[in-house]
Amino acid sequence: MLAKMTSKNQLTLPKSVVSQFPGSLYFDVRTEYGRIILEPVNTKPLSAVHEKLEALGISEADAGDAVKWSRK
Repeated sequence: MLAKMTSKNQLTLPKSVVSQFPGSLYFDVRTEYGRIILEPVNTKPLSAVHEKLEALGISEADAGDAVKWSRK
């Protein structure tokens, strides 16, 4: 499959490729051995972060204390 680069350095990915990654809106882009690698990144809403912190028993005050400590 070919993808043509526009004058604004944009590529349109073929539908047959994109359909293999439903829901992916962001891709990590890097180069390896002269090739461009696109890897789908699954972003999570902020609420998922809050739920994870709660599950770990980390409060908002704990996070604030950690930031203060790291800025010393």
